[in-house]
Amino acid sequence: MRLSNLADYAVVLMSAAARQCGSMPLHAARLAEQTGIPGPTAQKLVSLLARAGLLVASRGSGGGVRLARPAAAINIAEIIEAVEGPIALTACCDEGRHDCGFEGSCQIQPHLGIVNGAVRAALADISLATLTVAPAKAEVAGGPAPAPQDKKTATPAFAGATS
Repeated sequence: MRLSNLADYAVVLMSAAARQCGSMPLHAARLAEQTGIPGPTAQKLVSLLARAGLLVASRGSGGGVRLARPAAAINIAEIIEAVEGPIALTACCDEGRHDCGFEGSCQIQPHLGIVNGAVRAALADISLATLTVAPAKAEVAGGPAPAPQDKKTATPAFAGATS
C-alpha cells in the first residue's frame, strides 16, 4: 500500500504545523515554504484538514491556521482519512462499489474488513507528536528499535552518568 502524494503531503504539512505548536497561527503559504509543498496544494490541504477538524483557521490580521488539538491527540490515520477517506486496501471494501469481476465468488473480500481495521489501528497508534521528534537510528533504517539492555551492563547515556 502506498499513500497518494496528497496524503503524504498532508502528513508533512501537519507535522510542520505541529512543530510550530504554541506559536502564532501560520498561513498556508508559510507552511508551503517550510515544507516545499506547492502553494495551491498546501491551500487545498489546509481546507481539507480544517474541514476534518484537524486544523482551525482564523481570518484577518494575525489569522492563519493552527492545530485543532494537541499533536499527541491527532493520529496519522485521521490525517490520511481527511484527504483520502476511509482507509481500505482495495476498492471492493467501499460500500456501494460493485465493479469487481470477482464479486460474488471472492473468498477474500469478506475478510478484508479485518485487514483494513488492522492497518487503520496501526496508523491510529502513531500520533502526530511522534513525527515532530527525530527517530532513533534503528527506526530510521527501518529496523526495530534495539532491545533494552540490563541496567547493570548498560553504558551510561552521557559521560559521568551513573546507574
